[in-house]
Amino acid sequence: MSFEVFEKLEAKVQQAIDTITLLQMEIEELKEQNNALRNEAQQAAGNQDSLVRENQQLKEEQHLWQDRLRALLGKMEEV
Repeated sequence: MSFEVFEKLEAKVQQAIDTITLLQMEIEELKEQNNALRNEAQQAAGNQDSLVRENQQLKEEQHLWQDRLRALLGKMEEV
């Protein structure tokens, strides 16, 4: 009787060890995915900063061209 109980306990312990091993593997995979996503987020933030700077530069160029065009139109009206 006690030998059967011991076998059942041993089986449950082995099942618990197997479950823990699988969960540890899953945790490692999730950590890798997390790191990959963190890197992607950092790259996206860097790209966003770059695009914001480029957008600002293009807006400034647009204002310069608008000012030049207004100046030329003003000169044409004087003629």
